[in-house]
Amino acid sequence: MLTCIIQYRIDPTKKSQFEQYARNWGQAIPRCGADLVGYFAPHEGSTCLAYGIYNVKSLADYENYRARLAQDPLGRQNYEFAQSEKFLLREERSWLKLASAPHGDLS
Repeated sequence: MLTCIIQYRIDPTKKSQFEQYARNWGQAIPRCGADLVGYFAPHEGSTCLAYGIYNVKSLADYENYRARLAQDPLGRQNYEFAQSEKFLLREERSWLKLASAPHGDLS
């Protein structure tokens, strides 16, 4: 399992647009095949950092998911929404794998 963590730098005056963007992905991402952990908007501390986190089984599954997302009507609409509203200032993806498993008491 691979986890994609997207770090966004958002315009702090457009937090509500980011939250709408996040809710849209909350519908489209699972429908297109990724396991969405969630989208997270600023609350305390930084006013411009936000995150999206989802899991896929492999990079091949990621490519299939991205193809489905590009064809999904809400996915396309959400990309266009971000472009027109310009609330995303920067976006960086990191791919991680779980290194701490198994969790819990091993005795």
